[in-house]
Amino acid sequence: MNEPDFKVLFVCMGNVCRSPTAEAVFFKKLADRDLLHKIKIDSAGTHNFHPGAPPDERSQIHARKRGYDLSNLRARPVVESDFEAFDLLLTMDWDNRALLEERCPARHLQKIRGMAEFLQTTQASVIPDPYDGGDQGFEQVLDLIEEASDGLMKFILQKMQA
Repeated sequence: MNEPDFKVLFVCMGNVCRSPTAEAVFFKKLADRDLLHKIKIDSAGTHNFHPGAPPDERSQIHARKRGYDLSNLRARPVVESDFEAFDLLLTMDWDNRALLEERCPARHLQKIRGMAEFLQTTQASVIPDPYDGGDQGFEQVLDLIEEASDGLMKFILQKMQA
């Protein structure tokens, strides 16, 4: 099998809410455009709170209502080889970005960016953590990730054409 043209790792704290949601949303967008063979995606957490656990049930329920399937995803921590393996490591908030930057070899620092940087119309600097909130938080995360995924798709396609 050919090596993908571009590789993205979505990163949040525990890899049970935001980053698996981003992985599932972007997976569907890639599948809809027949790009799964060209772009590899994964998700991980800066903390190893839930190794091997499925995404938070609330994330799964809200995502399923919009046609996204998180059920096959399992939490894992960011590992050292991720910095080399991925072209882009997208963090969901400033805390996780700082943690990732602390661990990242200097030669790969430019690969770390925020998911919210790819929002096209919404003004937000982070994808907020819905874990301790109610249903609205999970819906907001989906709204932001859907929009940022569209901007990310444009970015990656431009990179691949360059």
